[in-house]
Amino acid sequence: MESLYLLIPVSLILVGLLAWILYWSVKAGQFDDLEGPGEAILMDDDTPGPQNVSKHSQK
Repeated sequence: MESLYLLIPVSLILVGLLAWILYWSVKAGQFDDLEGPGEAILMDDDTPGPQNVSKHSQK
């Protein structure tokens, strides 16, 4: 029973901290574009660039 006197305030502080982190992330725009980064990889440029040739492969 004595442990509840410690665990209840600690859990309330933890819940308050998590609520503040969620509020901050929504206000900062972390959840504005959830699909953009996933689709950006599909729009990648597929043209190959110049290849580096090492001196050891030129015999």
